[in-house]
Amino acid sequence: AEAGTLSYIECAKFASYIATTGATALVLPMDEEIQTQASQRGIAWIASGEPRLLFAKAIALFYRPFQPSPEIAPGAVIDPTAQIGNNVYICAGAIVLARVKIGNDVHIYPNVVVYPDVEIGDRTILHANCIIHERSKIGKNCVINSGAVVGGEGFGFVPTKTGWFKMEQSGRAVLEEGVEIGSNTTIDRPAVGETRIGKGTKIDNLVQIGHGCKIGQNCAIAAQVGLAGGVKIGNNVILAGQVGIANQAKIGDGAIATAQAGIHKDVAAGEIVSDSPAIPYKLYLKTSAIHRRLPEIYQSLKQIKRFLKLE
Repeated sequence: AEAGTLSYIECAKFASYIATTGATALVLPMDEEIQTQASQRGIAWIASGEPRLLFAKAIALFYRPFQPSPEIAPGAVIDPTAQIGNNVYICAGAIVLARVKIGNDVHIYPNVVVYPDVEIGDRTILHANCIIHERSKIGKNCVINSGAVVGGEGFGFVPTKTGWFKMEQSGRAVLEEGVEIGSNTTIDRPAVGETRIGKGTKIDNLVQIGHGCKIGQNCAIAAQVGLAGGVKIGNNVILAGQVGIANQAKIGDGAIATAQAGIHKDVAAGEIVSDSPAIPYKLYLKTSAIHRRLPEIYQSLKQIKRFLKLE
């Protein structure tokens, strides 16, 4: 951090940062030793039980994102049957097709394509080059980042003796209020019914949500996660990077999957799983410790077998 900037220290693990930071002010944890170190360096500070959250709120006070003036640019293509709310910004190059319903204060940036019969809630932002497919429903206060595809065809093919028969994907994708979707993430629609993302859920870049998945409220899904069709995820679930979940698996409320976990069966509410195939986190720690000692254990086993004349 440079002079004139605000930074934060989340916990004692990062206390050494105080000795080298150039920040003028810090948000600190409720730790007197850390606070004393900051004072000795002449750094202004404020303490919080949740330093990262307070820092985020401070950024929100000072940050001024781009706020376009309401207009429908001449270069935008709007079907005459589309219903456009008040104070909407639609940039040149955007395409809005038949019977689309757009709420108030929506921002639609260049090269966005909104297919027929889509509904977009108030104050939602569609960033450049994202695509919203037919019949999708986007709630209020959602953010869809560049390159994301919502409601594209699910991967549905039936094997026959002569090849694959395509199952038409007649369902839709639904994003509830406050959902945020990262760049180049895809959320597929199912053959029937809907793929649903619950209120307040945040999804990172490069995530694949298969057809018919149901994701609960306030979940966090990191980059490169892949959900096969029909996966059901409860509320407040965390999936770390590159987690994979097999077809029709169910993940209970508050469960956590650490990075690269491969989940092939149901996970109970509140459970933490790791590894592939996924196992309980505490068991994973034990097996990892044993794995590092395998060469030593193998040599000991060979000696025992020689002693017992089993070789």
